[in-house]
Amino acid sequence: MKSWTAARELGSFLRARREQTRPEDLGLEPGPRRRVEGLRREEVAALAGLSTDYYQRLEQGRNTRPSDAVLDSISDALDLDDTERGHIARLARAARRPAPRARRSPDRLPASARMLLDATSLPAFVVSQHLDVLAWNRLAAELLGDPAHTPVAERNALLVLFRDDAELRFADCEAMAKDYIGMLRAAIARDPEHPRAVEVVGSLSVRSPQFRRLWARHDVRDRINGRKTIRHPRIGDIDIEWDAYSVPRTSNASMILITPQPGNEDRLSLLGSLTADTPARPSRRGKNMST
Repeated sequence: MKSWTAARELGSFLRARREQTRPEDLGLEPGPRRRVEGLRREEVAALAGLSTDYYQRLEQGRNTRPSDAVLDSISDALDLDDTERGHIARLARAARRPAPRARRSPDRLPASARMLLDATSLPAFVVSQHLDVLAWNRLAAELLGDPAHTPVAERNALLVLFRDDAELRFADCEAMAKDYIGMLRAAIARDPEHPRAVEVVGSLSVRSPQFRRLWARHDVRDRINGRKTIRHPRIGDIDIEWDAYSVPRTSNASMILITPQPGNEDRLSLLGSLTADTPARPSRRGKNMST
């Protein structure tokens, strides 16, 4: 991952949003001779009531002290949603007042979180803010693949999606990857120099052109939820929904809870029968993997 500063990340985010916004989305005439994808810098500047030079310096990471009023104007001009507005506000605060070096320590999951994993009749697992799989139950292992069979350094929800065999298990890897990448982008805004963030992004950038393309979009997610299809090797396709819930007393860890879509309840029950006689496997984090 390249050297990171909050100002540079803010500029890259604004540029990505500008390039992904079509003139017609904002009621502008596209014009016959446009040479750029999305909006021009001068169009965003005009919509936000700023000079083109000022806005250009923001995108280049050379203006490190934009006011809240300026950010609100740019957010309106680019029609940012609440998550994106919160993201640029955090980046701008970090650019104005660089935070002291973060104190980092491995997450220790509360006993209640592990008990909940074991007690629920639904597949569930816990990921760190950098998407390392910290704990899971037997149903999740059966549905998604057992993390215990993966080396600790690779036991990461995003790394799994960019393996060569991922599409055998997940029907739409790219849609899932966009969600997880958005969560990782938000985590990096909180602590950009975290070694695990650098490791995950660096590893994927080297191995996957698809990851590099999706990462360059600068999508951001606070939490994920949605509908997916899982291709189980013995049961077949299972349509599921999933939601992420914050785990108290951790550094932004999330519990992912999976429920069947209507009509798929029997398939999930069948999945449970496959695990009924499977010995419980301890769901533990890897040594020295901090979050």
